[in-house]
Amino acid sequence: MSELPLEAGLLLAALLFLTGLVGVITRRNILFMLMSIEIMFNAAGLAFVLAGAHNGQADGQVMLIFILAMAAAEVAVGLALIIQMHRKYNSVDTDVLSELRD
Repeated sequence: MSELPLEAGLLLAALLFLTGLVGVITRRNILFMLMSIEIMFNAAGLAFVLAGAHNGQADGQVMLIFILAMAAAEVAVGLALIIQMHRKYNSVDTDVLSELRD
């Protein structure tokens, strides 16, 4: 089995991270923003695993487990906030939250 060069893997991780960053910046739907944050977490995990494999250590895989646990907590809290936002405002658009109230 051939190995993936470190530079190619890090380039893929950077592209994934930038895709997630663009999604967070440009989207107004909070569900798409959460998915973009998940893409950014996965890109960081990929970079850690590649760096750990390049050094021949399991540190990158340990960091990936922490990143996945943090992502699971983020999804749980984020979905709870989305449910409350939908109940109160009948929308998941972030512009609705930024309107001034009387």
